[in-house]
Amino acid sequence: MESQERNITEEDVMGVVDLFTKVPVVILKMAVSRNMNVVKKFRSQIENYKDQLSDEEIGKIKKVIEMQVPELQGLLARAYSEKGHEQLKILADPKAEQFIRDNLSELKVLLFK
Repeated sequence: MESQERNITEEDVMGVVDLFTKVPVVILKMAVSRNMNVVKKFRSQIENYKDQLSDEEIGKIKKVIEMQVPELQGLLARAYSEKGHEQLKILADPKAEQFIRDNLSELKVLLFK
């Protein structure tokens, strides 16, 4: 079966970061400002959730993980302008770059080891 290359859209990103939109704004701000490793903190829940993902969902996650963080933040900013979730604005802020980079790196290890 051939693998098709496809661009990542705001909807794809929203699907991957949907959990962050469920986190209260104040908690996400704190996690970003402290550069917390939330993937490590929720490792067991992520491992359990991984088993429920389809191959297509895993592929989308992999593409997001492989994106350059500034490009990803651009998609987050566009998604924020469309959806209005304050959490997306927090993640789109350049100050969140290291937080995103560190957590995506940890997620990559966890999902694709």
